[in-house]
Amino acid sequence: MRAPVQVITVEREYGSRGGEFAHELAARLGWRLMDSELVAAAARSAGVAPELAAKFDERLDPWYYRYGKAFWHDSGYPIAGINDEHVFDSERMLSLIRREIETAARVGECVIVGRGASCALACVPGCFHVFVYATSKAKRDWFAGAFPKQAQHAEHLLAAHDKRRAAVIRKFYQQDWCARGLYHMLLNSAIGVPGMIDATLGATGLGQHAKQTARPMGTTGETC
Repeated sequence: MRAPVQVITVEREYGSRGGEFAHELAARLGWRLMDSELVAAAARSAGVAPELAAKFDERLDPWYYRYGKAFWHDSGYPIAGINDEHVFDSERMLSLIRREIETAARVGECVIVGRGASCALACVPGCFHVFVYATSKAKRDWFAGAFPKQAQHAEHLLAAHDKRRAAVIRKFYQQDWCARGLYHMLLNSAIGVPGMIDATLGATGLGQHAKQTARPMGTTGETC
């Protein structure tokens, strides 16, 4: 018998409105939203400024930094008084965020946005994983509206965002970010946010627990 759904993870292509969907879904269910809060929590745990942590969000360190770090570990000559817990980089950030994701899942009743949550919670009962995608045209139109001064570079910048997200998942979880087997449901955002919410509520059996009203779109802290 399937465990009742207590956690919904939302992975998304950049520009697909997946972040907006996750925010509205959390509001509809009355659940906690774990999006920018994951970054803030990682910053608190590491004792660094949230602005610094945000620079490492869903990114890998440059190749030369990773090479240097590997050399430092393998050289047999560690720097006195410095270990991994005193270094804040993408690897440390991802470890802290994974810990926050696992803690949130144990508490339950939350919607978690991106950051490898579907991989971190792949075998956890009561977790439902969603991937939101969109057509190239829909993403270009969204990008042009959000960043009109960069509209001519939309194709390149959209692809770059997704490439970075995929690289993080591949490095940290050894998984293909967009592999269908990681998710219970794939949603094309062309059906609209209300349609995506209704589909998710139906698939999870949570429709009876949802509120009738949702908060307005454009919530601060959304990630697309």
